[in-house]
Amino acid sequence: MTRLLILCTGNSARSILGEVLFNALGQGRIQAVSAGSQPKDEPHPLALETLAVHGHETAGLRSKSWDEFAGPDAAHVDGVITVCDSAAAESCPIWPGAPVSVHWGLPDPAGIKDEAAARAAFETTYQALRKRIERVVNAAGLDDPATLKAVLTEAHEKESGDHV
Repeated sequence: MTRLLILCTGNSARSILGEVLFNALGQGRIQAVSAGSQPKDEPHPLALETLAVHGHETAGLRSKSWDEFAGPDAAHVDGVITVCDSAAAESCPIWPGAPVSVHWGLPDPAGIKDEAAARAAFETTYQALRKRIERVVNAAGLDDPATLKAVLTEAHEKESGDHV
């Protein structure tokens, strides 16, 4: 099983959506957790609403500090995906097992004040993540670090048009 850590500064929107989507679409081949460098008190209500609208279970979801996944006693992860530019720019902890790391920069829907626009932004973010994650979960060879990094990178590039 491939274990992924999805990072965002607040762990209330994009990373929560990514965690749920990887776990739902990964069909037991992928297990995802999410965290943030400065986690909010709880997931954003519109993140939970968006997940519920798409039939995902939201009970038990919580915003977590990335400290829970760092250090020698933390559970091993195979890959780390940052989904916000500020988290990607921060000095990250040392992750056990030296996992591969990629950046999927996505706009933050949680910062939008107008409720209708925010709802639309959460849906857009959900769909953007879903497309990337569908590419990942359908790939073979994710147990190989080089393949995992290539698949994660390509999934973002194909869906965003970024060619880094």
